[in-house]
Amino acid sequence: MVSNDQRRRQLAREKFLRQQQRREAARRRARMRNAVIASALAVVVAGGAVSYAAGAFDDDGKPKDEASANPTKQPDPCEKPAGGKVKPLSFKKEPALTIDKSADYTMKLDTTCGDIDLDLSAAKAPHTVNSFNFLVNKGYLDHTKCHRLVSGGIYVLQCGDPKGTGEGGPGYSIPDENLKDKSLKGNVYPAGTVAMANQYNAQEKKGRDTGGSQFFLVYQDSQLPPDYTPFGTISDSGMKVLKKIADAGESTGQGEGAPNATVVIDKATVSKS
Repeated sequence: MVSNDQRRRQLAREKFLRQQQRREAARRRARMRNAVIASALAVVVAGGAVSYAAGAFDDDGKPKDEASANPTKQPDPCEKPAGGKVKPLSFKKEPALTIDKSADYTMKLDTTCGDIDLDLSAAKAPHTVNSFNFLVNKGYLDHTKCHRLVSGGIYVLQCGDPKGTGEGGPGYSIPDENLKDKSLKGNVYPAGTVAMANQYNAQEKKGRDTGGSQFFLVYQDSQLPPDYTPFGTISDSGMKVLKKIADAGESTGQGEGAPNATVVIDKATVSKS
């Protein structure tokens, strides 16, 4: 027979367990919200993390813009990709620094949506420009998809992943560079910037120097902390191509997803002038 005192202790234990379960559930919800908030500031990355556009969700996880929950897919404004396959390339270490830091370099992305020309900052970001000079000359970017379009909070097209999933990279990492560039005023990456994606976690202050091959093209001023190497600028004609891609929208209608446009880099070239 259970005494009153034993019964009270049993009830107290059950109450304690229920409280612990509720607290753990609350902590899980808080972690999920924090992950969304943190990832909104991250242009991730060669690591497979999924990020959401800043401000795209309320605390309950529902889109603020109800119309965006049922997107109307826009027509694809781009051409079919050229014949060919992505080369499965991987390298053990960063290539030796061979570029001329005093010279001018350009990178041309011949895409299914039009040419995107980039002026590269060899003097300010020599490791980054040298890496792309190496990779492009190996055909690394040819036939790769630009896998991610963000159209809320930040406004970027992300490319450079041979897997097309956000998880690909060249097998090595390069250092962060040029993070104090004068163009990054007020924690804004201005329209026309090309910068590196990485795995930096600002909350934990971990993941510096984790750039690989993924980069993002800013088609509209974007609020971001200066944690991502800016290494060049986009030509006016390239900005028109980006606008066409952005206007076609993305697959989820929630501010981030695969572009509705078929954005494939048929051929990339780097030139020295």
